[in-house]
Amino acid sequence: MEIKEKFRELSEEKEGAYMAHIYYGDPNEEFSLSQIETLVKHGADFIEFGIPFSDPTADGAIFQAACERALRNGITPPKCIQGIKKLRENLDVPIIVTTYYNIPYIAGVKAFLSGIKEAGAQGIIVPDVSLEEANPLLDAGREVGIHVIFQVTPLTTEARIRRIAAAASGFLYVVNVEGVTGARESLADSTLKLVNRVRKHSDIPIMAGFGISKKEHAAAVVSAGADGVITGSALGEIYQKNLENPEETLPKIARFARQIKQGCIEGYIRRLNAQNISYEEV
Repeated sequence: MEIKEKFRELSEEKEGAYMAHIYYGDPNEEFSLSQIETLVKHGADFIEFGIPFSDPTADGAIFQAACERALRNGITPPKCIQGIKKLRENLDVPIIVTTYYNIPYIAGVKAFLSGIKEAGAQGIIVPDVSLEEANPLLDAGREVGIHVIFQVTPLTTEARIRRIAAAASGFLYVVNVEGVTGARESLADSTLKLVNRVRKHSDIPIMAGFGISKKEHAAAVVSAGADGVITGSALGEIYQKNLENPEETLPKIARFARQIKQGCIEGYIRRLNAQNISYEEV
């Protein structure tokens, strides 16, 4: 399913979107496949499929450890692409690949994007590439049909948000906090303000990530105007407590996914209700 089609479907159902981020191959391929299938079954509308990298500078301790384990276990970009193909045998949700630029650069940007497209991915996030450096990705993405998804942070200026929004496709990834990925207990007011700042400059869907770990976080962000939320490190925290038998954590992962998705639904309804009240007052 294409990204635009999925957002349209969720809008018709009056639901915010939930994208779950994993790093493939941690602690093994079999668990990653089972984890993704569990997430989709219990509420994930998109999968952010991480290709492990040796120096994941945008990631916090949880995902850094995940990358280290996966690489130590022999995970490679070709194995990841095969993993996407396996998922496509049973899953129809959009898959967004996340990786660092060294990987597509070495493979050849167009060849790499063609490979993930043929495997069944719809988009790519490359957190260590700025807008000014992104032309090779943008050109290849347009040619092969892969959305290049950009991130916006609390430090991004209004002028820069406009430029990023003009180049973006698929959706915009709003980074909730300054720093690296990681689950957090509370959600700052600056997060909700950032969603509103970005919304002023574009009608493209907005997904908010970094620090989302509770149903209440998801509800607040979607209620504020985001089209959905992204979780990652919070999932890693669940299964990394039982790396010997990670499959035993799948029920907890399923419960977490249901809670986040419920927050996305509640936030969407809350936003609609607020809009209806505003219209009635006018």
